[in-house]
Amino acid sequence: MTQLQELRHAMARAGLDAVWISDPANVRAVSGFSSGKDGKVLVTQGTATLYTDARYTVQAAEESPLTAFIARPPATLEHAAPALAGLRVGFEADHLTVAALEDLRDHWPQVTLVGVQGLVQSLRAVKTPGEIQAVRDAQALADRVFAEVRPLIEAGARELDIASEIELRLRRAGAQSAFDLIVASGPRGAMPHGTASDRVIQDGDLVTVDMGAQLRGYHSDMTRTVAVGTPGAEMARVYRAVLEAEEAAVRAVKPGVRTADLDRLARDILTGHGLGEAFAHSLGHGVGLEVHEAPSLRGTSDDVLQPGMIITIEPGAYLPGVGGVRIEDLVLVTEDGYEVLSVSPKELL
Repeated sequence: MTQLQELRHAMARAGLDAVWISDPANVRAVSGFSSGKDGKVLVTQGTATLYTDARYTVQAAEESPLTAFIARPPATLEHAAPALAGLRVGFEADHLTVAALEDLRDHWPQVTLVGVQGLVQSLRAVKTPGEIQAVRDAQALADRVFAEVRPLIEAGARELDIASEIELRLRRAGAQSAFDLIVASGPRGAMPHGTASDRVIQDGDLVTVDMGAQLRGYHSDMTRTVAVGTPGAEMARVYRAVLEAEEAAVRAVKPGVRTADLDRLARDILTGHGLGEAFAHSLGHGVGLEVHEAPSLRGTSDDVLQPGMIITIEPGAYLPGVGGVRIEDLVLVTEDGYEVLSVSPKELL
């Protein structure tokens, strides 16, 4: 079943006759059009139309199998209006701005507009073989760049120096960073999202590097925490505890497992080491066209793993004023278990 067919089934279950897709990642997922921020897609039970402007006439024809209507708003909305009269049309409530919603109301007065969330995102959670290869390629590049940069993580280097080297090497390979790089050393490791600063790395520091590549529109995500010199006994203990939790959660990945149970497994291990309160975020998330997407690996999630999902497993422990540890692998859910896509070593030293 194609993604459009799956979307139409989801629309029917939601009581919708059509859906107006505005989120760039969802536009790409449904249409194949890679400049999703400059496009919209209207899907009905019988048609699917890509709306973009004249800058993308050739690109839309090359990338998307959908019929394209080339114009700028409000002509796009005027074009769609006649076919939508009297219909229930979903819009992406978690993306569409209030101003854009008012435009829809003004141009589609005979339409019943219904806010929906996660309609396309839920379909994107299970990747196609082509998408799996795209993420695999992005992660292989990230692993290669990390291996090149790892020897540069030493006393006297600045966090910014390490981040710049990673970004430069990704660019040279035709990719870019999947997100704002995290390079957090010493006490700054206690910040889960400690983007690189001008702090100079010291002997004995732990350094957390959270990085990923965006390659051909698809993302990877991986974290490694490494030691510069000999770390203190307490932070070495914290590292071992986080590694134990991470590896146990990875081993538990298989179809049918509730993501909330994976979070609980890792959290219970860290709690047993006295670090439960130091684990300040969820266990992970899906990765694909966005670096954070379905499924959600948090304690309150109802998501269940399925073959073809790509997820992160990333427990951490953060001690204010002392430092922190996070270890993250990118994992593909297979038919009978899992495959770890991130192959960078996890040894502390």
